Amino acid sequence: MTDILIAPRGANPAADPQADRPTPTPALAQPSGNRTSRTKRIVRFGVLALAVVGLGAAASTLPLRELANAVVALGPAAAVAIAVLGGLLLSVLVPRTAITLACGALLGPATGAATALAAAVIAAIATYYAGRWAGRGALSARHGSRMQRLDGWLNRRGLAAVLLVRFLPLAPYGLIGYAYGTTSVCRVRYLLGTTLAAVPSAVSYAVIGAAVTAPDSMSPLTLAPAVVGFALTCAIVLRWRWANRREAAALREAP
Repeated sequence: MTDILIAPRGANPAADPQADRPTPTPALAQPSGNRTSRTKRIVRFGVLALAVVGLGAAASTLPLRELANAVVALGPAAAVAIAVLGGLLLSVLVPRTAITLACGALLGPATGAATALAAAVIAAIATYYAGRWAGRGALSARHGSRMQRLDGWLNRRGLAAVLLVRFLPLAPYGLIGYAYGTTSVCRVRYLLGTTLAAVPSAVSYAVIGAAVTAPDSMSPLTLAPAVVGFALTCAIVLRWRWANRREAAALREAP
């Protein structure tokens, strides 16, 4: 609420040299602050977009075969180097499937799966905080809009919402991280949900990638993590639909 200045009873406004001057009120300054905040977010979004596009273009010119051979030659440190490099590539919107397959092909099924999962977590952290820097509160600032309702839904559903969005192939992996950074979702729930959702696909695609270089290692168990991930996705979708129906029924019964 804004304060309204009222002249004391009996005072003569004409005798007051300040009476003719308009008094600025906080209500007039508020839109200016909103415009400044909106402009700052737009500038930061632009900087982030240019950085992602530039790094993505640079990544497309990398000599991948020579780079892979150089990284594998590092020995025990290869897994760490691949995880960091994979996280950076995921952050510039390189498909996660390709990164995970490469981890399996270069490091084998077990080490490749762990490395792919580490790369996914690194990318999730980097994109989340980059999105926070660029546009934190962008959704909740739009009062009464669909974006604000979406932000509220993500916040209410918490971990289940993160698992649902991460399991379903709605958008590139890195792009979802940037988008989550602009919401009010707790970073602990976001990181926990992202890590849990990344495990089945990391194991499945790493095993498939390893099978490319060693076909004899392929077995029916290779697809088990993918089946588990699909089952979890179905369970989360059904749970989400049930919760929405329950909430709608509660609203209808409310006086």
